[in-house]
Amino acid sequence: MREERVSGKGELTRRRTIVAEESPAASGGDVVSLAVDLRRCRPGRVLRVHGLYSHVQDADGTIYRCATRRILKTLATEQRHVVTAGDRVLFRPVEKSHPKEGFIERIEPRRGVLSRSVRGRQHLLVTNVDFLAVVASAAEPRLKPNLIDRLLVAAEKGGVQPVICINKIDLVDPAALQPLVGVYSQMGYPVLLLSAVTGFDVERLKRLLIGRSSVVAGQSGVGKSSLLNAVDPSLHLKVQPVSVETEKGKHTTAAAQLIPLADGGYVVDTPGIRQFQLWDTIAEEIEGCYRDLRPYAHLCRFPDCTHTHEAGCAVKNAVADGRLDARRYESYCKLRTGETG
Repeated sequence: MREERVSGKGELTRRRTIVAEESPAASGGDVVSLAVDLRRCRPGRVLRVHGLYSHVQDADGTIYRCATRRILKTLATEQRHVVTAGDRVLFRPVEKSHPKEGFIERIEPRRGVLSRSVRGRQHLLVTNVDFLAVVASAAEPRLKPNLIDRLLVAAEKGGVQPVICINKIDLVDPAALQPLVGVYSQMGYPVLLLSAVTGFDVERLKRLLIGRSSVVAGQSGVGKSSLLNAVDPSLHLKVQPVSVETEKGKHTTAAAQLIPLADGGYVVDTPGIRQFQLWDTIAEEIEGCYRDLRPYAHLCRFPDCTHTHEAGCAVKNAVADGRLDARRYESYCKLRTGETG
């Protein structure tokens, strides 16, 4: 742990004391904790970030429109946005304001983080969640297993429990999905075959979401909002059809937002993802996030084997023998070389 205090003389500077603690990558980077006047602040949770303002809910359920303290923006040099949906914060309400307004004074330490890299900076999609529903579609748009793999790696790094949800099975023969389902199931990932249209197995997804802080993520048009509407019809989330010409979805959800479920718990609906680059991940880390590669990686002839070209590679031999799925191995190679997807 690293601790550094920066302060000066006088009443003003004493209120700007900074305590920085080194934290694991899963927490979303270094935690910067500002000394604040606790008598004037309240704890809250960020429901949504819109432009320069965040919608923060306090313990009583009251929602405040909050600006972020300038010093927090100065310190968060690697982050695309300082505050994100799911953050637990201390905020200072503005007295007698209408509508309710305030200032975010401090962001509390994060856990359960889902983030990606955008133009070399960390884009936090959501924080403080326990559960990630990786949503894909069986058709319209076509299934992208490599994107599923990237989200699984991000979940492993961020300390979030994932489940794979394949929506729109009413458009295909479910038997055709069994080889893919088998590969992920053998690694211990739960896989749900769902249909927001017919309601097939939606009740099972509902049981997983109720009472938890969860996030749904996937490419545009896979039906994330439609599934959430099926889980909780009172949400009335906006949905749009997929383009017939391009088979690409439209960005219906503009920003990540923390939504309370009628039967308990929260879920974060995120904007559609077309490309997903991992944040703060070196090539040597990736094999540890591929559950199916791990049993073979330590058996290689060379301890620093990259599993791409070396002789005596146990991973490549497992692929050749059919013990390791070839598509998953190709996905690993693309992610290691930095290809987008």
